Amino acid sequence: MIPAMKKLCVLLIAMLPVFLYGQADSTKTALLLIDIQDFYFAGGSSELVNPVPAGENAARILNDFRSEQQLVIHVKHGEGPQSNIRDVVKPLPGEKVIVKQEVNSFLHTDLLEYLRENRVKRLVLCGMQTHMCLEAATRAASDYGFECIVIADACATKDLKFGDKVIKAGDVHYSTLATFRPYAKVMEAGDYLKNH
Repeated sequence: MIPAMKKLCVLLIAMLPVFLYGQADSTKTALLLIDIQDFYFAGGSSELVNPVPAGENAARILNDFRSEQQLVIHVKHGEGPQSNIRDVVKPLPGEKVIVKQEVNSFLHTDLLEYLRENRVKRLVLCGMQTHMCLEAATRAASDYGFECIVIADACATKDLKFGDKVIKAGDVHYSTLATFRPYAKVMEAGDYLKNH
């Protein structure tokens, strides 16, 4: 009788997440905030188009992760003038901050090791610029086997020039997101917050 009761107790404990949350999802998720730094905002050395709403949407996702006590990782490119992480997503004590020198957040940093140590399987990515560091991190993360979700309206970029042609920031942004289909799910911040 006692072994049967023990088995029943173990089963009930295992099923508790289903009763409480509707379904059990054991996939550990981390938020990766990439290069949301002062130099990309008004008056900065590499000003983007519409960085403020992108930063605000990243902050909404960040606040959700903090409220759920989920893992948050901040990535910043380099040190020096205007390289501070923007106040709207400023790291809290204890949140991981990675300083990189390359476009790819995984290159010459401890990001991969840190994610594996923390048993992360899914990454939610926000950041700047869409077509550079955000794209590089997303593709690399997918190659390393992580499930990726990119928050489209929590990313920003700028106009680009190729020869005598100017490619508008919106076209750069959306064409980059369109290439993510094999690598990542792309969502708006509001949809992610409603459905995750």
